[in-house]
This record gives sequence, C-alpha cells and structure tokens, in this order.
Amino acid sequence: MKTYAVGGAIRDTLMGLPVHDIDYVVVGSSVDEMIAKGFRPVGKDFPVFLHPETQAEYALARTERKTGQGYKGFHFYADPSVTLEQDLERRDLTINAMAQEVGPNGKQFGPIIDPYSGQEDLAAKVFRHVSDAFSEDPLRLLRIARFAARFPEFRVANDTMSALKAIVQAGELNALSAERIWQELARGLVASKPMHMFQVLLDTGAAKLLLPSTLTAKLAEEPFREALIEHSEVSGNSLEERCAIALMDLSASEIRTWAECVRMPIEVRDFSEIFSELKALVDKYSAAAFQPVDVLAWFNRADIWRKPDRGQALLNLAGKIGFKVSLLVVAMRNAQALNTAEIIAGVEAQDRSNGESIGSAFEAARLAAITVAIQS
Repeated sequence: MKTYAVGGAIRDTLMGLPVHDIDYVVVGSSVDEMIAKGFRPVGKDFPVFLHPETQAEYALARTERKTGQGYKGFHFYADPSVTLEQDLERRDLTINAMAQEVGPNGKQFGPIIDPYSGQEDLAAKVFRHVSDAFSEDPLRLLRIARFAARFPEFRVANDTMSALKAIVQAGELNALSAERIWQELARGLVASKPMHMFQVLLDTGAAKLLLPSTLTAKLAEEPFREALIEHSEVSGNSLEERCAIALMDLSASEIRTWAECVRMPIEVRDFSEIFSELKALVDKYSAAAFQPVDVLAWFNRADIWRKPDRGQALLNLAGKIGFKVSLLVVAMRNAQALNTAEIIAGVEAQDRSNGESIGSAFEAARLAAITVAIQS
C-alpha cells in the first residue's frame, strides 16, 4: 500500500502557487484494509475515505469505463491491482496527471511521477488531454474553460480543442446538471481573466448551448470582449460583480430566464438584474439630465431603503467601470437621509387610518430629495 498526492496540488507546487487542498490516491489497498486502518468510507460512486485524524480525502486508485451519457455515465473499478499510472491516465490534463509519494508522516517526498509529460506541458503552458477517454466526460469542457480563466497564459493544444468540439457535437453537454454548469462558470467568472473562459466556450461551440443567446452574440463582438476584459480587471472579484458585468447588456427578463436554467443563486441573479437596469438608466440619459421619477423607480427596484449596502455596491461598481453615476450617488444619499419618523408623524396627524397615504408621502419626499440632488 502506497499513498500519493496527485493532481492540482502537484501542479500548483511546481507553479509556485499556494496549495489549499491535496487529493490523495492510495495504490495497492482495498476497502476492507482502509476501514481496518481507521479510514471512514464516504464515496458514493467510487471508494473515497476520510483520514481518521486529518479528515483529508483518500481515494483508492481506480480505472473507469464509459457506460452511459454524461459525466455520471461511468463504471469505476477500484482494486489493489490498479496502478498509479492507470489512475493518472483517467485524469483530464497532463498537468493534472502528476503525483508524488506521501510518507507515513503525511509529507511528500521523492521525485515527481509524471508518466504523461505534465511538466513539459506546464513549462510550455499548454492544456493537453491525457488520453482519448477525455472526450467521454462533458464536464471536462467546462473545467478547461475555467482553467483558461485561471491560467490565461496557457493555450489549449490543437488536439485537445478537437476533443472539446467532439464533446459538443456528440450532445454530451445535455447531460450536465444545471448545478454543475453554474459551479464551473462561477469559478471561471471570479478567476483572473473570465474572458478566456468565454473564449473557450465560443471556440468549441459550447457557448450557444450554455450561455444566454444575447451574451453569446455580444461575445462575438471585439469591442464587447475588450470591454469585458477591462471591466473585469477594474472591478472587484466578487461573483456578484463579475456576473453583473458579463450580463449587463442583457435585459432583466433574459437574466432571470438564464438564471433559472443554471440555478444561479438568488442574490447573484438579483444583483445582475438590477445592474442591467442601472446600465439601461444610464444609457437612456447619457446625453441628458436624469429624470427624478426614473431615478426613484430604480431606487425602489434596487430597494436601497432596506438594502442600502447593495445599492451602494451597485453604484460603486458602475463608477468603477466608467458609468457617470455621481449624481445618482448624491441622490441616493439624500433620499436615504430623510427622517422617516417625521414623515409618518405628518401623515398620521392628518389621517391616522390611511396607511396608503404614508406610502405616498414617502414617495413624494424621496422624489423631492432626488430632484434637489439632480438639479443642483
């Protein structure tokens, strides 16, 4: 029985990047032996165990055979006879198919085991698949796209690009769950260069199947791509901001429809929808003064009264990417600074039974505060 650190931990160590999680593979062992050593089984599809002390995950070396469609359509075979090289062969990229032995003390030692020339591709900055089995798993297309956003200096090897296109043409993407699609896209959005992820999706033909049609069309336009790159660099790296930037040319209804398709988190969806409406507002009055009634309508839509931090974040993001929103910032502060107790007291003094009057009074007071800010 031997244990190896594999995959991303080896890759990132060689690249001088911090390693946060380590995947372990155990060769020459069995389920019974692992349990006897105190490991707790947790794997559903194949044998994975939690270390009795560190709780780190250890998987038995395994091979796989395609038995159905999608990334779950595999039969896994784990046995003491499966070699490390066989286990590494089923991995996606050569740069993720390296290993290093781990001693009883949990420390890695000895040479890097690299049967598929991962170090060579790492030096050449190339994403290259390990074997022909690569195209059997549609999830790998999204992983490569996400890796492209994280490691923008890398290029996809020609034969690997052909394999990615084969995944699309075979209809394998249809088997991906909405949750997994969003999970990979979200990780790519917050990486250093999200546009590189979108470029892979465009080049493989996957964009038409996975992204909103309006976004796919915009991504084909060079000015939009350049703006997306620039905006992503100056914005924060929060998922809400990155997603809002990518989707800001879509209507709120288009964003809502796609969000439902990919199970986008509600807070991310709402931020993107409201930001697209802010862009529409700014575009509408790019050559004229804002109309207070339209500003109030957006403030209500953004619910800056109960969610002031979100309202500020939306306007901050708009300012970062060059929208002229300084008057909106002042108007928001004026409207939020109103003394609500005084407004309520004024209405109640006239009519204690009319709750609708209180709402109207708030609207009137807020509109007046916004008007002062815009016309000053």
